[in-house]
Amino acid sequence: MLDYKQLEALAAVVEEGGFERAAKRLNITQSAVSQRIRLLEESLGQPVLARTQPPMPTGPGRRLLRHARRVDLLEAELANGLTPEARGEDAPWQTLAVAVNADTLATWFTGAVLPLLSRKHLALDIKVDDQERTHELLRAGEVVGCVSTRHSAMQGCHAHYLGTMRYHCVSSPAFAARWFAQGLTPQAVLLAPAVVFNRQDTVHDRFLETRLGASPQGAPRHHVPNSERFVDFVLGGAGYGLVPHMQAASPLALGQLADLAPDSPLDVPLNWHCWNIASPLLARLTKALREAGRAALLGHLPPPQASRQG
Repeated sequence: MLDYKQLEALAAVVEEGGFERAAKRLNITQSAVSQRIRLLEESLGQPVLARTQPPMPTGPGRRLLRHARRVDLLEAELANGLTPEARGEDAPWQTLAVAVNADTLATWFTGAVLPLLSRKHLALDIKVDDQERTHELLRAGEVVGCVSTRHSAMQGCHAHYLGTMRYHCVSSPAFAARWFAQGLTPQAVLLAPAVVFNRQDTVHDRFLETRLGASPQGAPRHHVPNSERFVDFVLGGAGYGLVPHMQAASPLALGQLADLAPDSPLDVPLNWHCWNIASPLLARLTKALREAGRAALLGHLPPPQASRQG
């Protein structure tokens, strides 16, 4: 039988990034946190945490975290159902951890969730990563749902097509005149400085590989891991980059940006993956994201069939 105080300690250490901060969150001593983790490992006969900085869950630890977070969500839903008289400021709060890519967070995601947050006493723990890596956070049990480019659901999860995010390859007009006078050519992209989000971002390379057949790795690059400042770098003439349509449309219309490849934007389909559990709150979040995706994202690509496993 699992000891949920021990699982609570495991989750706190992983989420807070260390034993000291976990102790403050749980309002117990650091030695008590360490003892709970030790007893959990002794009962299982294997480690649940790698003592790195920050501590990371092992394979068994990730499975325990997935289980503990599902139990937490279901228990919170049960408590709400058993105490329907709790209303207004007295209603209990629930926290859902979700993973989204930075461009989604900077464009349509906030508007999708704000109405739900204000009505349902819902707190979101948002983890930001590349849209091709958020899926791994769901697999590891660190989040209950994620926005991902993958369309097939993993075991125990639902997957829903949200829509397609279109990216334009743009720069300031002056930058385009200086570096791309002959167009977007392999020679030009080898010399022109680019703006990319970070070293895990694959959008820039995917676009160049699709358009030109290869993405030169030796070309100069600015790494700007903030979606709004990313656009500022491009607008300011520091380099060229792939900007979502929702952020590029107005500057393009005003002549502040030039589209370097107007005939070949990059279309990235996005999907919402979430646990397949009977949670009304998670269902409401899924509904809000699907509705917002239909309204904000492009739907011109055939959506994959909504899928489910488990």
